Amino acid sequence: MYTVVKYTKDRKAEWDQFCHTAKNATFLFQRDFMDYHSDRFTDHSLMMYKDEELIAVLPANIKDETVYSHQGLTYGGFVLNEKCKLFDALEAYKAMLQFLFSEGIASLYFRVIPTFYNLLPSDELEYFLFRSGATLEKRDVLMVIDYAYKLRFQKNRREGINKAIRNGLTVTIDNNYDTFWNEILIPNLKQKHGIAPVHSLDEIKLLASRFPDNIKQVSVYKEDKMVAGTTVFLTKTTVHPQYVSGNPDKNFFGSLDLAYNFIINECWQDKRYFDFNISSEENGEVLNSGLIFWKETCGARTWKADNYLVDTASYKQLNLKIK
Repeated sequence: MYTVVKYTKDRKAEWDQFCHTAKNATFLFQRDFMDYHSDRFTDHSLMMYKDEELIAVLPANIKDETVYSHQGLTYGGFVLNEKCKLFDALEAYKAMLQFLFSEGIASLYFRVIPTFYNLLPSDELEYFLFRSGATLEKRDVLMVIDYAYKLRFQKNRREGINKAIRNGLTVTIDNNYDTFWNEILIPNLKQKHGIAPVHSLDEIKLLASRFPDNIKQVSVYKEDKMVAGTTVFLTKTTVHPQYVSGNPDKNFFGSLDLAYNFIINECWQDKRYFDFNISSEENGEVLNSGLIFWKETCGARTWKADNYLVDTASYKQLNLKIK
């Protein structure tokens, strides 16, 4: 009844349609997003069927005989359609592990989708991982705003917004990726951390052209000069600033406070959550107090993001006791 096949390009339409309606998928799982960096990752995505109906997919790559879901994405996971019930999900999960085991792959690494991205309750995977004896390899701290219980910006953030207004700053949604990346983001990351953005400018512009409803550039200007900005990812449930940066005067002018007030309080009010991203470092062992303080003063509170390693041979022990 349950079969597993590797994703191939001729299944793109089926994969994309499934992820478009799945209860725990975002646009990051659309193949036009996943495949932009196919030259850097060896795809090993899987599709699980009950009879001939696709009920689950695994966005994944393979490296050094371990399958990852997914090293090229912020999160991965076991993606289910909205009709999939618990026992069908269990059988699909078992079939997936057995398929990988038969291929000689010993381990599967999950970057579990944070639950606020889900359209419906979808904690099946973490229960299956528990029953599979999976190892919790990493737990990060995320700072998240729940719009249903939104807290007011604290005084220091409100003062920053007022400072920006007094300094004549304006904020807008535009397509000025070039200026933000070349003049602010890339130089700041290089100077402060010695790194480059995960995406190149060409890649983010390509992805924005493919997903214009999901990727937006928000820019802050003083007169005609950009002084700060953020490249925002939008899912069905969540606003997520993927990249944020300001010029050296950001504290003096309050430019980042103005940007965050705009994307949190003035835009995309149809969303349920605002995801500030990870605030822990070194595999979750270290908390970045400065980042956490800043995000909490905007009203964010703590969520978690888990990473698990499971042995594929554990499919043999998944005969659960059912009353």
